[in-house]
Amino acid sequence: MEEQDSRHRTVCVTGGAGYIGSSLVKKLLEKGHTVHATLRNLDDHSKVGLLKNFPEANTKLRLFKADIYNPDEFNLAIQGCDFVFHVATPFQNSTQSSQYKDTTKAAVASVESIVKTCLRSGTVKRLIYTASVMAASPWKEDGSGFKDSMDESCWTPLDLPNNYYRSNFLKDYTFSKTIAEKKLLNYECKENKLELVSLACGLVGGDTVLSYIPASLGCLMSQPLNDPNSYQSLEFLQELLGKVPIVHIDDVCEAHIFCMDQWSLQGRFLCASDFITTKEVADYFCRYHPDICIADEFLGRHGSTVRWGSTKLNDVGFKHSYDAKLIFEDSFQCLRKMGAFE
Repeated sequence: MEEQDSRHRTVCVTGGAGYIGSSLVKKLLEKGHTVHATLRNLDDHSKVGLLKNFPEANTKLRLFKADIYNPDEFNLAIQGCDFVFHVATPFQNSTQSSQYKDTTKAAVASVESIVKTCLRSGTVKRLIYTASVMAASPWKEDGSGFKDSMDESCWTPLDLPNNYYRSNFLKDYTFSKTIAEKKLLNYECKENKLELVSLACGLVGGDTVLSYIPASLGCLMSQPLNDPNSYQSLEFLQELLGKVPIVHIDDVCEAHIFCMDQWSLQGRFLCASDFITTKEVADYFCRYHPDICIADEFLGRHGSTVRWGSTKLNDVGFKHSYDAKLIFEDSFQCLRKMGAFE
């Protein structure tokens, strides 16, 4: 796949203070790009300070207030940009918002608004959407079990019984990411002025520039942490997908930038370097970190026989740098540095 020239660009990152967003902003600045990053609240000094302390931030970073529940607020941040990374996503419905009744409505509205803003801008060449593998379940349409493999053709069925979901949050998040991603990709056939890329990421681990444990990292490490709430989410992922796709935060950021750097690119790409079971996670820490005591209820289970069948991102030239062991080790050292195992 041919890459564009390496000139420095102006890009927008929505949700710039989140787990993926903050690491992506940092990496883009390091590569010399000018970054427009959005935050819900510019009066949050901890988040603003985090971003402003990145190298090159003084001259290359502009911060904009924009809330996913008020999608028109993203207009100013997108103006003059060459590429947009739509990373922000609603996790829980805002009780102060009367505009949207749930997270799905908010997620779809933000996608629609940002696509239209990119089209109106006259400058944005490509919109890269941070999707989730939770929207790519390999369940067969007739509900009889899993397909042989999980790839870009898989979509999570929205007619699963309510008791399948372990919490309202997991149901709402799965619905919002699935419907919003489908909405984005439907624009592909209607508009040819803007390239649309959906990057469906696995469960993200590794280090973080944040001062707290991000939900994704906490979920991946829920077994050595003996955290019942996060472990519930991890088990749900395995039930939904057969096994758990995992990916390192550095690979996630590099994959986003890779998708920007290509001369032309559009469509859906799954992004994960390993496809593991909850039992394999527990077995790893029991073997290599025996000082960490994992309670019996967190020792995990064997998954299904479904295989990771996605090669689309690799086929266009992207290479993951981190395997499962490196993801586990970097995640472990990150949490140890934060004092999680004291």
